[in-house]
Amino acid sequence: MPTPRSLTTAPHRDFDLEVVAGEWPADISGEVTYSSPQNLGGLPYRIFDWGSICRLSLEPGTRGAAPGRFRWQSVSIETPGKRLWNRHPEAFGGSPIGYTSPFGSANCANTATLPWGNRLYATWDAGRPVELHPETMEFVSEVGHVDSWGGSSMELGGVLPFLFSSAHPVADPERHCLWTVKLEPVIEPTFGMRPSLVRYDRHDGTQVRHWPLEGISFSGSIHTVSQTRDWVILCDSGNFKADADEMFGGERTTTIDETVPVWLIRKDAVEGLASGTPITPVCFTMSPPNGHYYARWDDSDGVSVVWEGMDLMDLALYLRPDDVDVNGNPVDPAAVGLYNMAMAPETLVEVVFEPETGKVLERGLFKEDWTFNLQLSAMDWSVEGMTNPTLHHVTYQGCRPGSISARAARMYEGRIDLDQLREETPGALCSFERGSMELKARWEYPDTADHITSPAFAPRAVGATAGSSAFAGRSPGGHEGYVIQPVCNDDGLRIEVFDASRVGDGPVAVLKGTNNETIPLILHAAWGPSHHELADADRLRFSAEVNDETLASVPEELRGSVREVAEELDRLW
Repeated sequence: MPTPRSLTTAPHRDFDLEVVAGEWPADISGEVTYSSPQNLGGLPYRIFDWGSICRLSLEPGTRGAAPGRFRWQSVSIETPGKRLWNRHPEAFGGSPIGYTSPFGSANCANTATLPWGNRLYATWDAGRPVELHPETMEFVSEVGHVDSWGGSSMELGGVLPFLFSSAHPVADPERHCLWTVKLEPVIEPTFGMRPSLVRYDRHDGTQVRHWPLEGISFSGSIHTVSQTRDWVILCDSGNFKADADEMFGGERTTTIDETVPVWLIRKDAVEGLASGTPITPVCFTMSPPNGHYYARWDDSDGVSVVWEGMDLMDLALYLRPDDVDVNGNPVDPAAVGLYNMAMAPETLVEVVFEPETGKVLERGLFKEDWTFNLQLSAMDWSVEGMTNPTLHHVTYQGCRPGSISARAARMYEGRIDLDQLREETPGALCSFERGSMELKARWEYPDTADHITSPAFAPRAVGATAGSSAFAGRSPGGHEGYVIQPVCNDDGLRIEVFDASRVGDGPVAVLKGTNNETIPLILHAAWGPSHHELADADRLRFSAEVNDETLASVPEELRGSVREVAEELDRLW
């Protein structure tokens, strides 16, 4: 079976779900938010389109749901770029890496959500974090004036700066800041991207601080930022590399790396250091490349990291209308524009980086023939859970030959085993023990029409323990709570809820739309408590970046719309 057609055909909408199997847990609370591309602009690669945020309330009768039912909501993220697109869609062109426009670079904010205390953010790799209202989920502000970022990553003109960043900033619970990155092209010491560490302090959204990594350039991106109490961890994701020929209409030939660099920066090293001052990281090398990695907060015994390998998962490859799959069948038209899926089983490993010795020590590794398409994972994000993690929950979508192009197989000839890619295999939700990476539980989805995606961990009995952090449940770590697993299917969305300590027993409750509603593609998920009021803080206004100089680079006939959007956003708050 190909991926569900509804991933590209279903509309974004609000609807109610009801329990159709099992019993809804009484000790679950909060909500899960999901990022989703809108599929509006006819881009060749659909995951770069304008973003929406979706929200599932885990408490019946809330967020507008009928009594006893659960609400799914979807809201378009109306960034300044999206508001300009609404007025002038004809001015925006499409490329394999997103939109181009005379207004500048679009911030599509479509990849991940980040609940941070009582605030909510949406993120992506080619723009600043975007703050959303926790009640309405509507756009509030982008983070940090472009000048405080050290200027655009590339000067492309217009009023929308290009800031090549990370889809996964990380919230520091002790320093009360977000750590993220900025990437910019350099030619020394070699041509590539120079990363800078970026810090955004919670009290002032108008400014960030940045520190370039001395002498570092690389050819990829930094999709994830992780941290311990003392260290920020950055790495080249390795799974997305832009191809210049493809961007200008030619054929793609670039392939992903087999090893990637990793950099550790001690947090104390930038305390009091002027923004813009270069810093020297501690350097490592890891294999295979990954999209996501998660460090243990306590680093007293070394920097321990779960490394979610993406072996031969080339995220820059997408399915084209003229593609055939590895079995010679035409690619389903509904799958055109989605990513080419994994061409090998994935590796899950926990390692310890030793900054003092430069060594990388392997603690535990898991890889089997069935571990295809390690998509996303769920963990306990409370301070207590990050300090003493117990279980790490992972979604595997299985081998999907209908979503692997023969073109991709030719590019990777000699690096893949085609015999492994001929047949579909089931997806599975799995639980792994932190440290050893021992498989503790597995729930298999034998129906290959099920597209399992974006799990989230919801702690049990949040707030029941006096003195615990706001995101902590009764027994933090990842074992005491629930895994919320969306299952996309053309017969309707299901939300399956698992006891995190017994995933292998199957779901304890299942939700389904009252009219068998389907949803479009969703990417990352995050659980958080429910909040309703916009936090009091200083925030960047779009009008603060609109001046005579930036307007002068916009065609005269479009400048009035820029002023309209600036005035419109000034009236929001």
